[in-house]
Amino acid sequence: MKNYLDHYLTEHKTAIDSIPLDVVEEIILKFTEALKAVRQIFVFGNGGSAANASHFITDLGKGASDKTFRRFRCMSLNDNTAWITAIGNDYSYDDIFYRQLENFAKEGDLVMMMSVSGNSPNLIKAIEYCKNKNIFTIALTGKAGGKIADLADLVLKVHSDHYGRVEDCHMHICHMIAYAFMEN
Repeated sequence: MKNYLDHYLTEHKTAIDSIPLDVVEEIILKFTEALKAVRQIFVFGNGGSAANASHFITDLGKGASDKTFRRFRCMSLNDNTAWITAIGNDYSYDDIFYRQLENFAKEGDLVMMMSVSGNSPNLIKAIEYCKNKNIFTIALTGKAGGKIADLADLVLKVHSDHYGRVEDCHMHICHMIAYAFMEN
């Protein structure tokens, strides 16, 4: 077991080292612009990425907002289970994010989606909606990037295809963003 654990951590450190800090800095600047312009920020993903989105929005909306000159207008589209299941049941699971964006998002807002594969149909529909509405999009993905990486305005790829490592790295990135406002 120790060999497995050593190997796991070695591979995890490699994934962490692949995070392009210049892109993280660009993302932080986009969040700063959104804060200054009182724009809405939407974050979402599926599975572990959904949990990361909820965690990140809590850090941004509470912790980071406590340290800034204005509170972040931010929302995880993963957090209203009743709405998600109503959309999924009455329309399609592929619509769960873009239909929420139809209600809330407007031109100039900011969307950040997280996905290891980058190929989830509900994320693709959401990013296509954003492109048509002039909503700035950020994609955090795994090594392959997928379709959302081809469509996003700003892309950060973690160079691993291991779901756990990529999701962990996405949370590292989310913490870097939030703590840039809390500690900087």
